[in-house]
Amino acid sequence: MTKVSLTALVRNLLELAREAHSGRSATTVHGGHDRSLRQTVMALRQGEHMHEHEHPGEVTMHVLHGRVRLVAGPDSWDGLPGDLLVMPERRHRVEAVQDCAFLFTTAR
Repeated sequence: MTKVSLTALVRNLLELAREAHSGRSATTVHGGHDRSLRQTVMALRQGEHMHEHEHPGEVTMHVLHGRVRLVAGPDSWDGLPGDLLVMPERRHRVEAVQDCAFLFTTAR
């Protein structure tokens, strides 16, 4: 059994993202490349984004802090704390409307 405080982790990752040249920070909290399930907490400084990309398998993003925007072509969805966004099975990007953090879950 492993227990992780997402609240404390978000606070730490947001601090790192605000100081980082890239404006982002992340850490995997469960699983990994060699597992079927992977969960990563990511933090982005306001105005930063993750470049357009695709993911194999199912992917969700649970917003933990701030406000994010998921953009896929002409479509976009805003996420606030507590929202669960299901990633479209096409190219998409994530934008930080405010300093934000989210739990990114992938399953292959």
